[in-house]
Amino acid sequence: MRIVLRLGGSVIASPVDINIINKFTDVVLTLLKQNHELVVVIGGGNLAREFINIAKRLKLEEKDQDEIAISISRVFAQLFLKKITQVKSDKIAITLEEASTYLNKNKITVMGGLKPGITTDTVAALVAKKIQAKLIVKGTNQEGVYDKDPEKHIDAIKIDELSFKDLSKILLEHKHKAGIHQIVDPEAVKLLKNENIALHIVNGFNPKNILLAIQGKKIGTIIQ
Repeated sequence: MRIVLRLGGSVIASPVDINIINKFTDVVLTLLKQNHELVVVIGGGNLAREFINIAKRLKLEEKDQDEIAISISRVFAQLFLKKITQVKSDKIAITLEEASTYLNKNKITVMGGLKPGITTDTVAALVAKKIQAKLIVKGTNQEGVYDKDPEKHIDAIKIDELSFKDLSKILLEHKHKAGIHQIVDPEAVKLLKNENIALHIVNGFNPKNILLAIQGKKIGTIIQ
């Protein structure tokens, strides 16, 4: 089964958590032993947003801000790939074509950002379309999708399953901007809806949740 894993920078990079990175590499190796084929897309987290703010203060254009964030995400992707010693390739993918090629060769691809104007959520959606994966599992800093921001509202209720149409009604941002930070990027939502690709969001601070989601367990939030 071809699967895209979207590892949020909020989990592994805000701040950098060596223990979590180690646990995620173990999860990836387990999935490879189960004969899954994986594309792992890693975000830049708070460090990427910090550099975006620096770029803003330097009065750089939004495209340049995005390019800085992409560089940060690719550093984390390279760290992750080098940790997976069983993989023969030591190159992260920086294009969709490379992602597909590396996947066919090694059964795994690791990548960060792709190009200005999109987040790593949208990268995950684009690569899922490219490799014909029908599932993206995202590990983030929340238990799933809530009816409102759980960090601001103590009465927020987690939603176990919903459609992409209903998800769009919950999201506050509906177009891309450098440093956008919400449970799912709006551009990714549009693409996943059009391509009929399911998205399973789980709490990434317990990497085993990734395995449970792929097994079809009721955990986090399923969007389809």
